[in-house]
Amino acid sequence: MRKPLFLTLLLSLILSFARADGGMWIPLYLSQNEAEMQQLGFHLTADDIYSINHNSMKDAIVLFGSGCTAELISSKGLLLTNHHCGYSFVQSHSTMEHNYLRDGFWAKSMQEEIPMEGLTVTFLVYMEDVTDQVLAGITDQTKEVDRQVKIKENIAKVIKKATDGTGYKAQIKPFYYGNQYFMFVTETYNDIRLVGVPPESIGKFGGDSDNWMWPRHTGDFSLYRIYTGKDGKPAEYSKDNIPMKPKQYFPVSIKGVQENDFTLVFGYPGTTKQFLISDGVNAVANIQNPIAIQARTIRLDAMKKQMNLDPRIRLMYSAKANGISNGWKKWQGESKGIRECDVIGKKQAQEAEFQKWVNADPQRKAQYGTLLQDMKKVYESYNNNLQVVTYINEYLFGVELMEEVVYPYMSKLHQNMEINREVRTKLQDADKRFREEYMEVIDKECFVELMTYYFTHEKPENIPAALKKYVQSEPVVRQMMTALWDNSAKKAPYFQDGQKYRDFIAKATPQQILKTTTSNEMIVLYSALFDQYRNAVTKYRAENTALDQYYRTYVKALMEKDKDKAFYPDANLTMRVTYGQVKGFQPADGTDYVYYTTLDGIMEKENPDVYDYQVHPKLKELWEKKDYGRYANKDGKLPVAFIASNHTTGGNSGSPVINGYGQLIGTNFDRVWEGTMSDIWYDVDRCRNISLDARYFLFIVDKFAGAKNIVDEIDVIE
Repeated sequence: MRKPLFLTLLLSLILSFARADGGMWIPLYLSQNEAEMQQLGFHLTADDIYSINHNSMKDAIVLFGSGCTAELISSKGLLLTNHHCGYSFVQSHSTMEHNYLRDGFWAKSMQEEIPMEGLTVTFLVYMEDVTDQVLAGITDQTKEVDRQVKIKENIAKVIKKATDGTGYKAQIKPFYYGNQYFMFVTETYNDIRLVGVPPESIGKFGGDSDNWMWPRHTGDFSLYRIYTGKDGKPAEYSKDNIPMKPKQYFPVSIKGVQENDFTLVFGYPGTTKQFLISDGVNAVANIQNPIAIQARTIRLDAMKKQMNLDPRIRLMYSAKANGISNGWKKWQGESKGIRECDVIGKKQAQEAEFQKWVNADPQRKAQYGTLLQDMKKVYESYNNNLQVVTYINEYLFGVELMEEVVYPYMSKLHQNMEINREVRTKLQDADKRFREEYMEVIDKECFVELMTYYFTHEKPENIPAALKKYVQSEPVVRQMMTALWDNSAKKAPYFQDGQKYRDFIAKATPQQILKTTTSNEMIVLYSALFDQYRNAVTKYRAENTALDQYYRTYVKALMEKDKDKAFYPDANLTMRVTYGQVKGFQPADGTDYVYYTTLDGIMEKENPDVYDYQVHPKLKELWEKKDYGRYANKDGKLPVAFIASNHTTGGNSGSPVINGYGQLIGTNFDRVWEGTMSDIWYDVDRCRNISLDARYFLFIVDKFAGAKNIVDEIDVIE
């Protein structure tokens, strides 16, 4: 099939233009970035980064779990990633007697390493542009429904051909809203063991207060090891498995970084939306984010109130609070950046310029004349459905009991009242597991405050008719919600009492189950909101599908309009390369941030009365003695973190930060708060990624933990 003109144009744009002011580049095409990278201080070639003909950096990068990145740093399968990436796995192995979150863990031999059940790492074997195969048989006249059916059929054929008899897996993902398709052939390993993790006072220093912020002093790292069968291939856990012998791994440089040094970040960025029109940006900044931020503020306040009272509750809720707070803080910075950079205004200006270009040519006007108008019309209804979906997602399902007990009860038991014993047993077992890490006092406060906010802030016309009686003043609603929770605890199916609830599940007749739908007010509330949620989600998804089709055309038109502009694809959790330079920044008038932080800053922040700012006695002792060994900088201080102009996002957590010689100099773990709008709008003067300095990582392993066995297997470049 002849390659369509647009695809030829698209490829030429990807290959011909690159700039170091943002961009998440496809490694397959990185040779076209090579000259600029070398001008910035890269001393290797694109082939050293990605190659299918010989070992390259891509063979040292893994997708860690389902949403982070990690890198190999030894010939024995040693992996480095972020502390927060493996947080939940470490928590699952922690007890009050062996609290690895609080105290850390260091295996002094391979025999002491702890298997992490359920944790996987995935290598990219190769990637391939399969646009022609995926779009085979599709023309501009193909109806959208037929297009999607054909694409699905073509994808299945391509994947089957690529993986049959190989032991590999593959997935094909759309780029540029379906204007291009790439296949990613992968290999997954699932015997992963914990090697080392610092105590929370190091790995999570600063907590929520410092999250996304600069200056940053967090030792956000952890160490794992990949094990294989004796044949070197992926294998289920066995004590007879052996450490992986990787094709490639990174040496670790402790030479340090200076301002304007070249940096490269390699990993799996999750999601960006750089092509959004102004209406889409407004939906994020002024509808979705404010609703979600308030809900998570309520939940975090309830959790932290109890976590600060009891170490047992802190251990129980640490991972939950961590998961909630990350988005909560990011969304605040994102909305702030969108507002301060006038992103909506800039998008509107781009749209006016685009429309002027369209109107200047009759053929373009016939093809694209009403495109923006059509998109904006969809957003009118999309915005209200987004509001409904976000409110119910964050406020109804922000209550643990609703998410983990009421929802399964209604979806699995109530809808199938004659259900078999096996399903009832599964519900009971799931409930037992849930109660092991559940505090009703926290959840009750979440329920009361979330529902109070919902009924006093959501538009009255969006509240289901059956629940209009709760549209009252705030004090009245709070009293009603408190009474609702308390009364529900006394009525079948007794959601708040685990034992009584499980007994009811085991013995209840269909008639008794049916009766609960009207007798238990919590179920009445849940059912009304969930019915509304399903209806809104159906419309919301249809609108998203329509918008995706419009965006496919919009991106195509943008590339026709701006033939000399680089258009890198949005992130979609596939392997990308981004590069830039070590740089400070000025986030506000009169504020000038340098590019690095040191251990001195940790001591300046120390506050024994605040959990997140407590300093480990051993770390304080090393600081007092200035016992930094070979890891100090030229001024005799111990570096902790640095910032650079690499374009990163979620999923890049744990990504290696590489210098111009292919050596590891740091591990990416965050972005600056002022630049979190980079998912939508990248500003090279404002957006910075935050990385752990390799010298601090090695200092903690070596001087703090005394884990010489770990340091000895790393190739340290001095």
